[in-house]
Amino acid sequence: ELGPAVAAAMRLGAVLSALRPALPLLLGLSLGCSLSLLRASWSHSAAEERCLAPGRPAPPAPGAPPEAAEGRPGPGHEDFRPRIVPYYRDPNKPYKKVLRTRYIQTELGFHERLFVAVLTSKATLNTLAVAVNKTVAHHFPRLLYFTGLRSAKVPHGMVLVAHGDERPIWLMYETMNYIHQHFGSDYDWFYIMQDDTYAQAEQVKALVTHLSINQDVYLGRAEEFIGGDEQARYCHGGFGYLLSRSLLLKLHPHLDSCRNEILSVRPDEWLGRCIIDFLGITCVSQLQGQHYHTYELAKNTEPEKEEEEEFQAALAVHPVSDMTLMYRLHKQFSRIQLDRVYQEIQDLQMQIRNLTALTPAGEAGVTWPVGINAPFLPKSRFEVISWDYFTEQHLFSCPDGSPKCELSGASKADVSEIIESAVEQLNHRYQPLLRFSKRQLLNGYRRFDPTRGMEYTLDLLLEAATQKGHSHVLAKRVSLVRPLSKVEIIPMPYVTEATQVQLVLPLTVQDLDFVANFLDMFAMNTLDTHDNALLTLLFIYHPYDAQRVGQVDVFAGVKAMVGELEKRYAEVKIPWISVKTEVPSQVKLMDIVSKKHPVDTLFFLASVWTEINMEFLNRCRMNTISNWQVFFPVHFQEFNPTLVYRGEQTASSNTDFLRDGHFDRHSFAEACFYNSDYMTARTKLAADILDRDEVLESMEVFDVFLHYSGLHLFRAVEPGLVQKYTLRSCNPRLSEELYHRCVLSNLEGLASRSHLAMALFEQEQANST
Repeated sequence: ELGPAVAAAMRLGAVLSALRPALPLLLGLSLGCSLSLLRASWSHSAAEERCLAPGRPAPPAPGAPPEAAEGRPGPGHEDFRPRIVPYYRDPNKPYKKVLRTRYIQTELGFHERLFVAVLTSKATLNTLAVAVNKTVAHHFPRLLYFTGLRSAKVPHGMVLVAHGDERPIWLMYETMNYIHQHFGSDYDWFYIMQDDTYAQAEQVKALVTHLSINQDVYLGRAEEFIGGDEQARYCHGGFGYLLSRSLLLKLHPHLDSCRNEILSVRPDEWLGRCIIDFLGITCVSQLQGQHYHTYELAKNTEPEKEEEEEFQAALAVHPVSDMTLMYRLHKQFSRIQLDRVYQEIQDLQMQIRNLTALTPAGEAGVTWPVGINAPFLPKSRFEVISWDYFTEQHLFSCPDGSPKCELSGASKADVSEIIESAVEQLNHRYQPLLRFSKRQLLNGYRRFDPTRGMEYTLDLLLEAATQKGHSHVLAKRVSLVRPLSKVEIIPMPYVTEATQVQLVLPLTVQDLDFVANFLDMFAMNTLDTHDNALLTLLFIYHPYDAQRVGQVDVFAGVKAMVGELEKRYAEVKIPWISVKTEVPSQVKLMDIVSKKHPVDTLFFLASVWTEINMEFLNRCRMNTISNWQVFFPVHFQEFNPTLVYRGEQTASSNTDFLRDGHFDRHSFAEACFYNSDYMTARTKLAADILDRDEVLESMEVFDVFLHYSGLHLFRAVEPGLVQKYTLRSCNPRLSEELYHRCVLSNLEGLASRSHLAMALFEQEQANST
C-alpha cells in the first residue's frame, strides 16, 4: 500500500528539485503581476472619482504640497509642474508665416549689459571729455557724450549728442529722455557720470554682473538734501550713479512733471528728488552685498602716493581737475589692477600645484607654466610644429620664402621685448646675489602653438655680477611663453546665403582651350542646381586680333558655346564685354565691368581654370560683407600629373581635398567683393595716382583694397576652389612683381619636393645608363 505513495513523493521531489533554480524568478513574476494589478485598480478608482466631478478639482493627496489650478504652484512654492500645450491652428483663419528675427538674442529678448552716458560741457569737451574717452571708453560696450552745445565740433573717436541748451537741469532732462527713447529697450543698466570723474571701467562692469536686473536700482554715493528729509538721499553726480532698466521705464512718464514742479540748481539733486517723489526710491551706496566705493580727491593730490585702502577700492574718483591728473589716475589704477591680477595668478598656480599632487600623475603632471595648456603633442610627423630660428638682426624663416631676411617691424619689437623680459626675470629670481646684463643673443628659436601661444627658447650670453663687484660671462638657455590672451568674439554684420553672385571671367586667346571645361562646370554646379549666380564674360582682344575681328573672330567658338547654353537654359542670359588691350591689367578690366553693374552687386572675379561649385559660392557670400570685408580665397592648385604620377594611374577627378597639389598663395586672381566697396577704393586710388594710368599695370584688385580701403581683407585657403594644372603664360608687359608672382606660381605648381626629387633621380639614372 505504501508503494504508490512513495513513488508519487519521489516524483514530486524530482520535479521540485528541477524547478528549484527557477523558484525565485517565478515568485518575482507573481509578486510583480499582483502589485501591478493592485496599482491599476487604485488608478482606475482615482480616475472614476475625477470623472464624477469634472468641474471641481480633485483634493490633494495627504502630505502633498498645495497647488493652484491648472498645474501652477501654490503660494510659497517656487517649483512648478510643466504642461504640454498642444499646437492647434484654426482652419478657418488664413495661415500667416511667422517672422523670425535675425539674431536669437533679439527673439529671446536679451539685452546688452551696460550703457554709459558722460555729461560734458563747452569748457571741458576738448580736455576732460577727451581724457575720459582715451582712458576708459574702450572698456565699455557703449559710451555716449551729452552736451548742451548746439553745433559742437566733435573730437575724433567720440559720439556726441548735442541738446542745444546748456542749462544743467534741462541737459539732465533731455539726456534721460534720449536714453529712454534710443536705448531703454536694449540695455539692462545705465551708468551716468560726468567728465570730471574717473571711473574704473572693469570694476563698474563687474558690479553690474553681481546685481539682479529685476529690481529698481538707484546706486551711487548717497548724499543728504540740504534742508530736506533725513531719510531721503540722492546720488552725487560727481561720483556717477547706476540706474536699472526697470527704474528708467517707471521714471520716464514722470520726467515732464519733474521738470515743471521740481526746482533745483544741481542736476543730480533734481533727478534724485524726481525719483524719490514719484517712485519712492532713495539712493543707496550698497545693494545685494555690493558696495559702491568712491574717493574724493583733495587739492594737489599725487595719485602715485595714494596707498589708502579706500583709494584702491574706489569705483569712482572725483573731482578730476585736468587731463594730466586723469591720465595719472588711470596709470595708477591700472598698476593696482595689474598687481591684483598677478597676485590672483600666483594664488591660482599654488592651488593647481596643491591639487595636482593629489592626482594619479602626482607632481609630474604639473605643466610649465602652471595654469597654461600643455604643449601640443603631434600624432604624426605631419602635425609637428616647426621652430623658426632668429638672431637680433636676421630672421631665417621669412614670409616670402627666402632663407634669410632682416628682422624688422613687429618681429624686431617682439624679439627685443622677449630678451628684455628674460633678463628681467633672471634678475628678479637671483637678486641680490647676482645681477645679470645682456651681452649678446647667441641663438633664438620661436614657434606658435595654437593651444597655448608663442613659445621661445633663447641662448643668451650674459654678464653676471656679484655683490662684491666680481663679474663673469656665462651662457644660459631660457624658455619663455607668451600665452594667448582673452579670446574675443568680433561682432560681424548679418549676411545670408541668398545673395546673387555675379561671376566675372576674363578670357584671352591663351585661355581658349579651357573655356569649355569652365562652362560645363558652371552649368552643372549652378544652372542645373538653380543657384543664384550669373556669369559675365570679358573677351580681351589683342589689337591685332581686334582689327581682324570682321574676318576671323578668335572668340567665335566661345560665343557659340554661350549660345548653346542659352538655348539649353531659356531663362539664362550670359552677356559678354569686348576689350582691346595689349596689357590686360586686372584693375582696368574691373573698371569696365564695374560701370556696367549696380553698386550693390557681389562680384566673384574668377579665372578660366577654376571649377565653380555651390560650396564655394556660399562661402563667397558669407565671407564678403558690404562696407566691412572682402574675400580673397587661396585656391587649391593641382600638380603636374606627368611629374607626380609618371605614367601611373592619375587621381580621381572628383573635387576631393586629398588630390595631389598645394594652395597657391602667389595667386590673387580670384576675389569676392561688392561693387560699392570697389568703387570707393577706386576713387581714392584715382585721387592718388592723378591720371597716371601706367600705375594700374603694376596693381591687382587686391592691392587696391589693401592700400586704398579701410575694409577687412580676409585671405584664407579655400579647399572648395580647385584648379586643374596648367602652365600659365606670364605677360612680361606687366610689372616686375606681378610677373614674378606668376613665375613662382608656375614653378611651385609643378610638383612637390619629393616628386621633383624622384623625377631628377630617374632622369639621372636614365642618363647614367
